[in-house]
Amino acid sequence: MEVKIGVQNAPREIVIESSQTADEVQSAVAKALEGSEKIFALSDEHGRRIIVPAERLAYVEIGESAARKVGFGTA
Repeated sequence: MEVKIGVQNAPREIVIESSQTADEVQSAVAKALEGSEKIFALSDEHGRRIIVPAERLAYVEIGESAARKVGFGTA
């Protein structure tokens, strides 16, 4: 699923494809914002970790988990 992370004072957002579920991402965001975690961390599909200081989070957009279409067909 695609996750977009907005970071304060950064001109671009971070966009990753994560294998985590929407509920797992939402739980990580909630923990970071409530103060129980100092960082917000996610893993992408390739095993790389994205770490953002919790106080710098501007927004997190969680996309739908849908299979990617391959090819040029419309079906």
